[in-house]
Amino acid sequence: MEDYTHTPVSVAGKRIVVVGGTSGLGRAMSVGFAADGADVIASSRGADAVEETADLIEDHGADTARVTCDVTDGDSLEALREVVEDELGGVDAVVASQGAISRKSLLDIEDDDWEFVTSVALDGVRRVTQTFAPAMEEGAIINISSLTARLAMADLPAYTAAKGGVEALTRASAKELAPEIRVNAIAPGFFITPQNEDTYAEGTEKRRTIDERTPLGRVGDREELVGAAMYLASDAASFVTGEVLTVDGGFADSAL
Repeated sequence: MEDYTHTPVSVAGKRIVVVGGTSGLGRAMSVGFAADGADVIASSRGADAVEETADLIEDHGADTARVTCDVTDGDSLEALREVVEDELGGVDAVVASQGAISRKSLLDIEDDDWEFVTSVALDGVRRVTQTFAPAMEEGAIINISSLTARLAMADLPAYTAAKGGVEALTRASAKELAPEIRVNAIAPGFFITPQNEDTYAEGTEKRRTIDERTPLGRVGDREELVGAAMYLASDAASFVTGEVLTVDGGFADSAL
């Protein structure tokens, strides 16, 4: 009789660092990993947010550390990696969830805004990979993309270009870092976060439009992204690399 026992989707016992992991979707992933039994270090530029997220991680009995980082600064990322190695003894999975946005049209956006967005959202992914991949014997890197990589949205040219680059870089990284390290991306759709809860509030025109165009009929809750991240970080995804997992309630395919 053939045995089809499967590997469970779990990150229990894994050591995970989430860059940009102290707010919105990043915080949801950080705390979700901890709730499943992983040790997690969530980092960002904000010291207060780092402290708050570390408290939430520790509430689940997970080991963590409080350290800020800036993805535009290679030395800052190196310092983060050293803390991860000292406090957790190594790293099994890395999530690059940092973000930056500028709501200016292509003809109006200036060099400073363009360079800041791309430095954080695209070059930041490169820096995270270059910093942590050499410290990983094996494991997973998860990059956070966006629907804008596939669907153009008004007044987001820098963000759109950066996220398109993230998906291309994910495929290139997957090829170069295989077979020891798997590299995948998640493209979230419309999720409610503290940063956009007013914009997507019930009753607004934008919310009505999103709900109408989404087959599942609603925006997502932050916790609904955690399962996708947990899968890609887990051994259950041991034969998955170079992929972009879209989590959007069907919005992208219905909008084409």
